[in-house]
Amino acid sequence: MDNLLRFRDDEAHDEPAVSIDAFLGQSNATSVRIEAGEDARQLIPFLDRLALVEIDFPRFRDGRGYSSARILREAGYKGEIRASGDVLVDQMLFMRRCGFDSFAPAAPIDEAALEAALARFDYVYQNAADDAVPVWKLRHG
Repeated sequence: MDNLLRFRDDEAHDEPAVSIDAFLGQSNATSVRIEAGEDARQLIPFLDRLALVEIDFPRFRDGRGYSSARILREAGYKGEIRASGDVLVDQMLFMRRCGFDSFAPAAPIDEAALEAALARFDYVYQNAADDAVPVWKLRHG
């Protein structure tokens, strides 16, 4: 995958991702793809078997994938969550906060623009799937 960006220390998972329906019908897949509108909660009983969950973004303005990533992280999933499709550099900071740790954008991402986008904000204002401490908690303990 030419445009793959990863923020993990482990090796990239290269097994092709199967659909949720195919995954639920076969016991040996370790990589699954969630299309926009599919329910990520179907995967919760199988999280210990999955190495990669790829979530498709058909258009940059379709935010359902953010919820899918957050659901999986809150359910305890520790494996790789990859955003693929119409993923823009402006979204990556927020996607990382929701639990995404790799990206396969349809168009190449400029590395300087990505670094600037990820470093843009010093503080966050709410809890998320990442470990960032909200500014209110820093101020008030």
